Amino acid sequence: MKKSVYTAIALLCTLMLTLASASCAGGGGAKGAEFIFNNGTEPQSLDPSKIEGVPEHRLYMALFEGLVCYDPKTSRPVPGVAESWSRNDTQDVVTFKLRDCTWSDGTKITAQTFVDSWLYYLSPETAATYAYMPAMVIKGAAEYNAGTAGKEAVGIRAVDEKTFEVTLVGPVPYAVDMMAHYSFSPLPMHAIQKNGADWIKPGKFVGNGPFVLEKWIPQDKITLVPNKKYWNKDNVHISRITALPIENDTTAYQKFKSGEIDWATNISIEMLDEIKLRDDYHPAPMTTTYYYYLNINNKVLSDVRVRKALSMSFDRKELVEKVTRAGQIPTTALVPPMEGYTVAKGNDFNVAEAKKLLAQAGYPNGKGFPKMTVIYNTNEGHKKIAEFMQQQWKTNLGINIELANLEWATFIDKRQANDFEIGRAGWSADYQDPSNFLELFLSTGGNNDGRYNNKEYDALLDKASKMPAGSDRMAVLNEAEEMVITRDQAVIPFYYYVSPNMIDLTKWDGWYVNTMDIHPWVGLKKK
Repeated sequence: MKKSVYTAIALLCTLMLTLASASCAGGGGAKGAEFIFNNGTEPQSLDPSKIEGVPEHRLYMALFEGLVCYDPKTSRPVPGVAESWSRNDTQDVVTFKLRDCTWSDGTKITAQTFVDSWLYYLSPETAATYAYMPAMVIKGAAEYNAGTAGKEAVGIRAVDEKTFEVTLVGPVPYAVDMMAHYSFSPLPMHAIQKNGADWIKPGKFVGNGPFVLEKWIPQDKITLVPNKKYWNKDNVHISRITALPIENDTTAYQKFKSGEIDWATNISIEMLDEIKLRDDYHPAPMTTTYYYYLNINNKVLSDVRVRKALSMSFDRKELVEKVTRAGQIPTTALVPPMEGYTVAKGNDFNVAEAKKLLAQAGYPNGKGFPKMTVIYNTNEGHKKIAEFMQQQWKTNLGINIELANLEWATFIDKRQANDFEIGRAGWSADYQDPSNFLELFLSTGGNNDGRYNNKEYDALLDKASKMPAGSDRMAVLNEAEEMVITRDQAVIPFYYYVSPNMIDLTKWDGWYVNTMDIHPWVGLKKK
C-alpha cells in the first residue's frame, strides 16, 4: 500500500481545528450519497495485523483510524485518535494526547488500547507481515518481535487514559509519519478475544474508523456504512461505500463509463488512448516503484551475475513507451525521487554485458538455463509487462521464461512463502522517506519475499534509523540502496508509477490527486 521526510506538525495546538477539517474530517455537503468503486481484487483480510496490499489499505482507511491519519491533499500526518503530540528535547520520545473516542460497539479507546494493540501486533505469535515497521523505530520492539526480550522492553506506555508515550530508537524524523500506517493501528482486543479470527466478519466486526462493515460477499462486493460511534461522524457524508473486486481493468472502465462505479482505481491499457482524452482521468507522478522480486534462495538466482544479467537485458524505455504508455518513468533504482535524496544508479540496459555475465555464470547464450516462471497477480497490465519481459529475455539472453497468472490471495501467499522464482511487485510509500523502500530488504523484514540477507545492509539501515534528519543520514541510506540494487541486484526495478485514477471531480468533492495516491474517506461528498 510515498514522500520526503516529515516531522511532527508545528504549531499543532493553534492549527488543530484547521487540521481536523483536512484529513480525518471535512465540512459541509449533503449526506446520503452512495459511493461505488473498483478495488481491483478480493482483499486478503480486513484485520490490520494481516493485511499488506493497496486494496486492503483502501478499506482500512474507512474501517480504522490510528493516532494520526493522512491529509487528503498532501498525505502528511494530521490528528486522528490523537488530537495532538509533542517530542522531547532529544526528539526520541513522542507523547500523544488522545481525544475522547470509542470503538463502534461503544467500548472506550484509551492509551492502554494502543499499548495492548501494538504489543499484539509485534508479538512473534501474531507474525504480522509489517511488524518490522514498528520494530525499526520503537525502542525494544525489534527484540520483542524476535523473541529475545519480553514485552516490558518495548518503549510504549500509557501514562494515563489519554496520554500515550512512545520511546524511539533515536531521533527518528519520520516516526509520526509512519503511524498513519496500519502497522500502528489500534485493534479491538476485546472483540479478538471474544470471537477469534471471526471478529472481522459482518455482525461481529468492530472498528473505530468512519465506517463499519455491513456486508462481505466474497468475489462480489464489500459494503460499508457510517460508524455512528465515530468521533467525527458529522463530517462523514457518504451513506454507503461499495467496494467491487473487478480484476479486469477493461471491465472496470466500461462500468465507470456507464456510471455503474464512481471511482476506477486502475486503467485499461487496451483503452488507454481513449482514456487519456477524458477529463475524469487524473494521472500524476507517484512515489511508487514497479519491480520484480528475485528469489535469492533459488540456486540459479543466488548468483549475482544472473540477477544482473536479467536486469540489464531489457529496455525499460521501450517498456514504458510501447507497453504501459501512461507516462511511467523508467528507472533502475528502487527509491523514487525524494527531497534531499540521491537515488541509486542501477544496472541499466546493456545486452552485451548481460550476455557476458550470463556466460560467466555458466549459461552461454542461455544454454542450460533452467525453467523459470514469473508469477503475477491477475491484471491485464501485469500480463502485458510479463509478456514483454518473456520476449526480451528470450531475444536478448536466449532463455525461456514461463508466466503464471495468480489470484491475489494465492499470489501473496506464494510470495510470502518464498514459493516462486521471479515475482511481480510494487511498492507505494507509506511515509515519505527512502527508508520505507529500503526496509523491504531487511533480513528480518516481513516483506522481504526474495529473502535477501545481508548483515552489512541491515547495519546501514539500523544506523540511519538512529540518525537525525539531514544529508549525513541520506548518504547512509543511499549507500544502502547502492548495495541492494547496484551491487547485489536483489530486485529488478522497472519504473516509477503514475496514479491511474478515474473519478468525476465535477460530481465529487474531497478527493485529491497526491503523490502517495492515498484517499481518505472522511470529507468525501457528492457535490
